[in-house]
Order: sequence, then structure tokens, then C-alpha cells
Amino acid sequence: MTKINPKSLPGAERQHLNLGYMRLSDSAPLIVAQELGIYSKYGLDVSLHREVSWANIRDKLIAGNFDAVQMLAPMPLVITLGATGIRAPIVTGLVLSLNGNGITLAPPLWERMAELSGQPLQTNDPLATARAFAAALRENGKNQVMTLATVHLFSTHTLLLRMWLKAGGLDPDRDVRIIVLPPEQMVDSLAQGVIDGFCVGEPWNSIAVDYGVGVLASTGFDVWNNAPEKVLGVLEDWHTRNPATHLRLRLALMEACQWLANMDNREPIIEMMSRKEYLDLPANYLRPSMTGQITHDRGAQPRLQANFHVFSRYNAGFPWRSQAELILHQCEPLLGKVFDANRIASITQQCFRTDLYRETARLLDLPTPDKDYKTEGSHPQPFYFSEEIELGSDLMLCP
Repeated sequence: MTKINPKSLPGAERQHLNLGYMRLSDSAPLIVAQELGIYSKYGLDVSLHREVSWANIRDKLIAGNFDAVQMLAPMPLVITLGATGIRAPIVTGLVLSLNGNGITLAPPLWERMAELSGQPLQTNDPLATARAFAAALRENGKNQVMTLATVHLFSTHTLLLRMWLKAGGLDPDRDVRIIVLPPEQMVDSLAQGVIDGFCVGEPWNSIAVDYGVGVLASTGFDVWNNAPEKVLGVLEDWHTRNPATHLRLRLALMEACQWLANMDNREPIIEMMSRKEYLDLPANYLRPSMTGQITHDRGAQPRLQANFHVFSRYNAGFPWRSQAELILHQCEPLLGKVFDANRIASITQQCFRTDLYRETARLLDLPTPDKDYKTEGSHPQPFYFSEEIELGSDLMLCP
């Protein structure tokens, strides 16, 4: 990576920035950039603000309380559309992370699923677990409606959950009840029997497993390999007014993502993130997903999933417009409407700013795709998009 002299960059329009983030393991890039002094390197004085819900993140960005935020990948698209009841054009020039989620179920439900399957369920086989869940649901009949929770209606979590349910032969709009809960409320809601399962980001799956109140039925990666998860979101007019500041912020976070790509750096960041001023959680809850040693059930041996969190590998930061279009199509049932191709293309090009990513990558001397679109969902293994660019597998359980 080229060492940039920050003095050679255009002067920042703003030095002090307020950044919003969630109490999640994949907030790591924002914390790394603070702890390693990378923001300061680029002349930025950043205050990090932890929030409890994605609705808060959205509202405070739109209200101007935050300059930039960690944001769910679908959110810039649907907020720009006005689908959440509030319309505000939002852009991203950087994907912060891929993967990082899991589908966790109550232990009695998991046990019944295994009984109906007639054999031990393999948590790395999402098709089998989805079919077993469907069998348990059919056995219930109309006696009890199963309730599953997701973190936001328009989230990768919702899309993963719907894919998993469809793979089991279920209609996610009719056969189950899907509600929205903040990530921090998932574990208690599962323990109290308010919900039967959830799809959430780490460390909340690991916490449920550690408490013995949940079984991680499937990781998000197993449902959709290397799905875009979190992005850096800013208001479009904020970017227009602060292009140099935005550039410096992207540079800082891309460097942080590069640092996180080295698995040897994961253990030090776990201790940093666990501190009160950041996630305020014991390090042992953060360690499984950050090291890729995923425990699916209390007392079970962990399963290695090295790509559970991807921060820079596979050109992860590039905001593929083909993925944005795929996300919008998957959101159509939730929106109750079908968009024409021109509308999809227009929103995608407005929100997923590949030009901003390329500007940043060029300064860091990082290779970047020369196209904005690629074939999605057809690669079972990592592959080369060009001679320099390796991309990850992208299979989806049920597109």
C-alpha cells in the first residue's frame, strides 16, 4: 500500500466528525481507525457514537447529528427511494464488511427439528436446516405461529432469513411472523420465548449460544456467500459540500480494513473493541466471529469459518452495482411493488458510488475493478475478476 502524504490531499472542509455505529463486531474498522490514529493521520478528529437501533442511525444521519455512519447495505437504496417513510438521498463509496450474520433458533425448536429429520443436523448445511425448520412448522400446524426477528426490515439479515425460509419451501410472508428488534434485544427475547429465532450480526449469536438459549442454525455466509453487509453511509448533499473530508474519511477506513485483513491483527482489536467506550462486552463474546472459530451450540467444538467477517479481502470495499440491483429486486416483496429496470439502474448508480471507491483505491495504490457489474450467484469458489483482483464465492441458497 502506498504511503500517502496527507498534506498532498485537498484540504478537509471539516476536521471534527461525528460517526454513528452499532454495538456489533463488524464495527471494527471504525474502532481500528480511532485506536491506531488513522483518522488523525488524515487530519480528522472523529467522535464515535454507539447507537442501539438502525432506525436511530438513519434518523440521526438525516437530522445532521452524524456526518457519516456504519449502515446496513440495503439502507442507502431504500432510504433514497423513500421506502422507510423518510426520503433522503444517501450515498456510499465504501463497503465496510461482508458477511457477519447468523440465524439462531431456540434449543427446544432445534431439538425437535433434529428429531423430525431423523439424524443430527449439520449447521453447515443451510438447506437441511431450512427443511427441518419447515417440518417443525408444519407439525405445529395452526397451534402456534412461529415468530422470527430481524434487525431492520430492509437489511441483509431480512434477505438472508427470507432466502433460508424459501429454501425450506416456506413463504416468508405467510408461513411465519417476522418482526424487527434491535440487535441488543435479540438474546433476551429468545430466552423469554417472545421469539423462536432471529437473524442478527455478531456477537449476539455467540452470546445466545454461550448463555445456552440459542443454537446457531446457519451462518449468513452459508446462506449467501460474501454478501455485502455494512457500508459507509453519508447524505448526498453532505458529500457534495465536503468531498475532501469524505475522501479522507474513506482513506482512513480503507486503511483500517486493510489492517483487519491480516488475521494476526484480530486478537489485539478484540481487546480494544471490548472496552467500555466501544462495545462494552467481554472479549470472549467477540472472539468467535473475529477469529472465525464459530461455536454453533453450547459445549460443541467450534467450526472454522475464516470468511465469517471479511473487511478487505476479495476487494470487499467495492460497492458493486450488480449487488445493489440484486438487493433492490429482493426488497420488492417487502416494498409491495416491482420497479422497472430504469428505476433500479438509476437508484443503484445514485447510491453505490463506484467512482468514489476508485478515487480512494487509486490513492492507496490498490487494484480496483474496471466494471461496475458482475455476474452474481454463480461462483462456488473464489475466482479472479481480472489478473489482479480475486473475488470471493457468491453462491446464494435461494436467490
